[in-house]
Amino acid sequence: MFIPKAKDPIVAGIEDKIATWTFLPKENGEDIQVLRYEPGQKYEPHYDYFADKVNIARGGHRIATVLMYLTDVTRGGETVFPEAEVPSRRKASEVDHSLSECAKKGIAVKPRRGDALLFFSLTPHAVPDENSLHAGCPVIEGEKWSATKWIHVDSFDKNLDASGNCADLNESCERWAALGECTKNSEYMVGSPDLPGYCRRSCKVC
Repeated sequence: MFIPKAKDPIVAGIEDKIATWTFLPKENGEDIQVLRYEPGQKYEPHYDYFADKVNIARGGHRIATVLMYLTDVTRGGETVFPEAEVPSRRKASEVDHSLSECAKKGIAVKPRRGDALLFFSLTPHAVPDENSLHAGCPVIEGEKWSATKWIHVDSFDKNLDASGNCADLNESCERWAALGECTKNSEYMVGSPDLPGYCRRSCKVC
């Protein structure tokens, strides 16, 4: 589920805090995505930067990700970075044995309600950072809710339809449209006169 920017004062306040914390402009951010994980559910290892021209057409690469944990998780559900370099000074005795087996495969962060994790997908030279590979470990016990804000190198609010182009801005648009998201989530898929949506071509509105 995506929550449109400034949908209400609470969402606007969260976006203000993210911009202040990250020192990155609000207009560079996407809508917040909220996800729910039940026991056994996970998010496979992936990068947040893009490998195609379609997704970078709007705002360029994702430079940063803010992952907000909305609930405590009894067991599992950690965010793990399997390619991140583990500090050499960290001793074996310092390993957190309460981590799941998945989380022990790299540097991991436990989901705790009210916490937020900021990480960058590009190096200081604006090159995609392969060490930013990350995954959501399977929830073993309990339930996990998270909210993600992806932030781009440039404004994500620019009106790309000014030239008359009709394009999808996410590689999953066609699949989402087939599932009825053009109607269920029209603010994100179709958009408004002031801010076109991400999947206008698949929703057949242009």
